Parts: sequence; C-alpha cells; structure tokens
Amino acid sequence: MELYLKETAFLDFNNPLFDNFLVAIDTQKSKKEIAVELYFLVRDSYIYDPYHLDLTKDGLKASNVILKKRSWCVEKALLLAACARKMHIPSRLGYAIVTNHIGIDKLTSVLRRNEIVFHGYVELFVEGKWIKCTPAFDERICKITHVQPLDWDGEQDSMFQEFEKGQRFMEYLHYYGDFDDVPIELMNSEMKKYYPHLFDNVFSTKEFSFKHL
Repeated sequence: MELYLKETAFLDFNNPLFDNFLVAIDTQKSKKEIAVELYFLVRDSYIYDPYHLDLTKDGLKASNVILKKRSWCVEKALLLAACARKMHIPSRLGYAIVTNHIGIDKLTSVLRRNEIVFHGYVELFVEGKWIKCTPAFDERICKITHVQPLDWDGEQDSMFQEFEKGQRFMEYLHYYGDFDDVPIELMNSEMKKYYPHLFDNVFSTKEFSFKHL
C-alpha cells in the first residue's frame, strides 16, 4: 500500500501549493469524509476543458495543474490522486478508452474519430476497499450540457452514467488498468496511435492546443 501513498515527480503533493488548496479540508474527519470532500473540491474547482491537452512532464505535474482554472479529465484525476495521498489516503490512477455521445461534436472534429483515448479517473482506498470516482465534469459544465453532475459518496464506484435523460451518455470501450503514477510514455504512445495528426502538426490556438513528449 505504500506504493499508493508516496510522492512522485507527477504527484508532487509536498509542494506548498497543496497546503493552500486544501486549507478548508477538516483533517479531523474520517478518511471517507475527507475523500468525498476532496472529490468535490477537485471536480468543481476547475472548469472541464478537453481542448487544451498537455502530455509533457510539466503539463502532467499536479503542482502545475493546481494553478489552472480549466483542466481535462487526466489533469483532474492526477490532482485528486495527489490530494488524497497528501491526506494519507492511498490512491491510484485509472484510464480507459471511451465514447461520449453528448455535446462533443467539436471535440470529435479535432480528434478526427469518436474514441476518447486515456479518459482519466481515480481509485481511492477507503474503509478497506478500492473505490472508483470520476471528478472530470464540474457543475458548471454539466449545467451547460444538461447532464446531471456525477456525485460520489465514498462507498460506491462513481463512473459516468451510461444514460442521461434517455440518451446514451458514455460507453467504456477499453480499460488500461490502474497505475501508481502517471504512465506518461504509454499515454503519449496511445494518443499517437489514435490521433497521429496531433503529433504531425503544431496545435497552439485559443480554441485548441496540444503538447506532447
């Protein structure tokens, strides 16, 4: 279990920025209560933005993500994992290939295919078991897309709803497994396999940007 509590170059939770970010967390509460508070803190502190992707070593460092106002699922997941370890809650990172069927016409036009590769989520070890949670979609973006925010109670897995108001919302097509740290090389290689055009061209505009190793 020590593997899932240690600080890494990506999950650098001993950076002083975390002290300020977590100042409102009551450390006297139970680990489950703290885990739930961390989930909502990360979920709603950042506007979900999948149009500015940074797969570099600096881009995937939690202390750099913490300074942002907008972030995508991979960034939110690694930040939550780092915050959990800061609070002595074991965490590991999970990734999957998914398709999202609501409100992603712009994203699929950029990616040039329907699959979203390396969608990120988190597993936290609470009260003797690993529990999945997905802090990607904040309340604001859910209101815009007319999707119910995904809550988490610290007891049951909380992944994206398969259906939302009668419409298919998200499908999980492939799971990469769980990781004790950000698998940056695998992430870049899988992205390149599915989206080679992103690696063959430079994307750096207000509408979309992409950085890679």
